[in-house]
Amino acid sequence: MSELNKISIFEGLSEEEFATIDAIAVTRNYPKNSIIINEGDIANAMYMVTSGKVRVYVSDDQGKEFILNSMGPGEYFGELSLLDDEKRSASVITTEKSTFSIVYKEEFTKAVKDNPNLSMALLKNLAHSVRQLTDNIKTLALQDVYGRIRKTLIGMAIKEGDIMIVKEKLTQQDIANRIGSSREMVARILKDLTVGGYIRSESKQFHILKKLPESY
Repeated sequence: MSELNKISIFEGLSEEEFATIDAIAVTRNYPKNSIIINEGDIANAMYMVTSGKVRVYVSDDQGKEFILNSMGPGEYFGELSLLDDEKRSASVITTEKSTFSIVYKEEFTKAVKDNPNLSMALLKNLAHSVRQLTDNIKTLALQDVYGRIRKTLIGMAIKEGDIMIVKEKLTQQDIANRIGSSREMVARILKDLTVGGYIRSESKQFHILKKLPESY
């Protein structure tokens, strides 16, 4: 079975339907720090991460970045390009050597004509993505800076033994860009959490040593 069976957007497809996608997917390898798509580009393909990691971000006219998401194997981006003709709404860059399976809109449209369930699977998973986006917007609107930092660390952490570890290497500026705050504010909160024995930073990886306080 192809690596595509690990891509959540195609969850529930039959082996025959997987084979249809696999037949039209193109594999591409990119080194670290490769810009895969630029905000404003003409959109014509969906990218599925089979190995490596990417960062999804938007930027303003002054070059200030806001990180929307980080993605790894089993995740995907650019899926809206299969449904409309709008330009890319965000930029994507590899943060390590990565491999993608790419499905182009023209080929996908042809496949859907013979396999209507492909479009239903896509729409179902798009609905999930919209709900997740709504939750992220709610967090930005209603939570203070500490609340956003807390949610970011907990959301990215993986349990290892008695602690939680954020495997992705994050600088204070990375976190600030992700939550829409200043680096100085993030630095102050992280310092207080460190002094309080809640977190420890090792090689830019955050270790959550005990349950983070509900409020700052």
